[in-house]
Amino acid sequence: MKPASQEVEGTGIDHRPEDSYRVYSRNIAPGIGLTCLRTEKFKTGCLSMALVTELSKKTASKSALTPRVLRRGSAGYPDMRSISEALDGNYGARIEPAVRKKGELQCIGFYADFTDDRFIPDADTLEKTTSLLGDILLSPNLYENSFREDYTLRERSNLIDDIRAVINDKRGYSVHRLLEEMCSEEAFGVSSLGSEDEARGITPEALTAHYRGILAKSAVHVFYCGSAHPERVESALIPILDKLPRDAGISIPETIPVLHPASGAPRRFTEELDVAQGKLAIGFRLGKAIVDAPNYPALMVLNAVYGSGDMSKLFQNVREKLSLCYSVGSSIDRHKGVMVVTAGVDPQNCGIATDEILAQLSHVKNGDISEQELVSAKRAVVTSLKLAMDRPGGLGELYFDSYISKVPYDPCGLCGSVEAVTIDDVLVSASDVCLDSTFFLTGYNGGAPSGA
Repeated sequence: MKPASQEVEGTGIDHRPEDSYRVYSRNIAPGIGLTCLRTEKFKTGCLSMALVTELSKKTASKSALTPRVLRRGSAGYPDMRSISEALDGNYGARIEPAVRKKGELQCIGFYADFTDDRFIPDADTLEKTTSLLGDILLSPNLYENSFREDYTLRERSNLIDDIRAVINDKRGYSVHRLLEEMCSEEAFGVSSLGSEDEARGITPEALTAHYRGILAKSAVHVFYCGSAHPERVESALIPILDKLPRDAGISIPETIPVLHPASGAPRRFTEELDVAQGKLAIGFRLGKAIVDAPNYPALMVLNAVYGSGDMSKLFQNVREKLSLCYSVGSSIDRHKGVMVVTAGVDPQNCGIATDEILAQLSHVKNGDISEQELVSAKRAVVTSLKLAMDRPGGLGELYFDSYISKVPYDPCGLCGSVEAVTIDDVLVSASDVCLDSTFFLTGYNGGAPSGA
């Protein structure tokens, strides 16, 4: 594998000369993409490696457990103590397991950060971190050709605890339950951690077989941010990537958007728990806005106009003007084409709050958007993008999202694309949005939604 040296000019985060950087991106092996963002803006470098696989009810917990068990110890560093000592000896570098859900993809791997060695004469923090990451990923600490039982059982117990802990965040739990019911026949309804039932049945042998299958079949994305030249980054990665088993024809799995509710009529779900404040979660399908060539900047502005931020229609009207909820907001998964609105409400206000949330969507679809609302929405989106781009991890997320998107985009140009969005663009994106399901988490003995 021969390193390449081609670089592509990138624009600065704030469009200032001192923030300029260079972006290098290409496929460096079958099914392996590399993005290097060369900059001296940050004092730390970062390196992330993500294996992209299908999200599935049968394998989600195995995939989520895999990087946790790998991080327990490798052939060269057999336990967490020896890994920690190696990281401490590399000027306090970190390597942590990462599990993400993107549309109907489950992305597992590791995120590493380390002191950018331009601050340390004759240091090679990049090479040492990359070598250790490769040892953790490709040379696990095995016993009789399988993951060690003690490592597997301990991390399996931790994973089950994390799955159970979802209920402690009532807002997050309501979204989890909404998507579980709304997308019960779709992979999108599966949690990134899988289920407790699946996790409980994982054995070291089954996990080892799953791990080997992921290595051979998954698309891989590597992101680096720091001052090192791309040739140096590739040279550091070659010893790892040359050992990575590769099946033929590897590609990123497809996320299947569902344009409209499968049942036709909106569905309602209610669950009772010991809560004082009801949690409302409403799921929408984006419809035709997500097919062919989705306009991602317009979708981001639509979300900001409708419900994301304190200048949105939901916040200004449902919360501030009408006082129908304690909190309200919207979010969009643009890979799947689903929008979710969440609100904290008194049970007796659930019906009228739902009606008003839907009414505000109708106002958006009918073009009731002032110029000031559009300007405020675009300003909010640009601010959130700049905040993300002001740290290496945030940049990594943006470039990874582009890598797996149906229509790849240039994260460097997102702010400019958002600024160019018009009200007509927002209306096109909103025109086919439709209600799919409503989930209400309420206290015991009453509080079910009515009149919605």
